[in-house]
Amino acid sequence: MRITIFLVIIFIMSQKSISFFSSIGLLLAAAIWGFAFVVVKDSLEYIGAVWMLAFRFTIAALALALLYCKKLKTLTRRAWIHGGLLGLYLFLAYLVQTIGCDYTTAGKNAFLTTIYVFFIPLFLWILTKRRPAWYIFLCALMSITGIGLLALGTGDSGSVNLGDILTLLCGIFYAVHIIFTEKYDQEHDPILLTVLQFVFAALFSWISAPIMDGAFPLEQIQNPRVLLSMAYLGIFSTMIAFVLQNVGLKYVPSALASLLLSFESVFGVLFSTIILGEKITLRMGIGCALIFSAVVLAQTLPELMKKR
Repeated sequence: MRITIFLVIIFIMSQKSISFFSSIGLLLAAAIWGFAFVVVKDSLEYIGAVWMLAFRFTIAALALALLYCKKLKTLTRRAWIHGGLLGLYLFLAYLVQTIGCDYTTAGKNAFLTTIYVFFIPLFLWILTKRRPAWYIFLCALMSITGIGLLALGTGDSGSVNLGDILTLLCGIFYAVHIIFTEKYDQEHDPILLTVLQFVFAALFSWISAPIMDGAFPLEQIQNPRVLLSMAYLGIFSTMIAFVLQNVGLKYVPSALASLLLSFESVFGVLFSTIILGEKITLRMGIGCALIFSAVVLAQTLPELMKKR
């Protein structure tokens, strides 16, 4: 009897430890992505946006494929098709986000990206005919108000710029990507599906780069600064961060996981302020606070309502 109780206690403690470290992993992924906004903003001074995507997705695809090369042989034709679709959505999301970062600040780019949290229930409303809960509309209103304060709070033009619009468009593609990723994950191995996404996103990038950015940037990639940036974006921001997210979502409740991942925007503003010296006005700060509060409420209110 005592041995059984002891084993139960050990099991509970181990489950809590797994949940705790998974939560730390999700927060680490958010920090990695937050710092990536700074890296992208700096790298755009040396290399085109689409070439940047080609390098980061290629590095991530090769690194992750090497770890799972034996399992790749088991992939079905249907898995390749689904991986191609997800890779297309992922490529489009990163494309408009990266180009958008060239026209707006890294901090604004980080916060405006989180709008995908509200596009997801709206798109599911269209697809499933199920109306979202009332708090989704409240959070959406808070977010739109915050976007207005953030996008219109700059001292340069005082209006929404191309970078802001592209970043909001990025949120739409992210929402579509997340919806279909959740759907296809039920049918395929999530890690292998991630590999396929990277492969196809890299392929789309290599096809588009010469058209959109011109000739291969041979001189630029010899710059040690660019090499380090591409290594960070490929290994840390793409491969490791996605693996941390996938593993974390398995052991952490979705509401808490989404909340931890939403700190990406906070880290983005923090790093852009410290490293790039970007200034945040009071008006922009209120806008950031409204957007972040809306994201937190959208993820925590469902759990609170269930408990009641």
